[in-house]
Amino acid sequence: MKTFAATGLFLIMSVLSFSQDKNKKMNFEVDGVCEMCKMRIEKAALGVPGVKFASWDIPTHQLSLVVDERKTNSMEIKTALVAAGHDTKELKATQEAYDNIHPCCKYREDDTDHSEKHH
Repeated sequence: MKTFAATGLFLIMSVLSFSQDKNKKMNFEVDGVCEMCKMRIEKAALGVPGVKFASWDIPTHQLSLVVDERKTNSMEIKTALVAAGHDTKELKATQEAYDNIHPCCKYREDDTDHSEKHH
């Protein structure tokens, strides 16, 4: 009986040590140019079940997240972002999704500074 209890305890501890994080912080780059992009990117990320917090920084293009890894992962979030028209390093938005974003939000067109267009 002691062996059975010890084995059970060992298995429970093993599972817990490999469990996923409930409040995992992650960051990655998402292309965009303005405040409208910020709102769209954050809304897309927050629309993914398990995303608890999302904040996109315009100058650095860094999306900071807090997620429940038991419910989602970075690729699911990136898939939602590209569906909203914003490229990541790993995934690119379809031309159709990109064409649906506001004309001033077009980040693929050139390297001009759009910072004064929307605030």
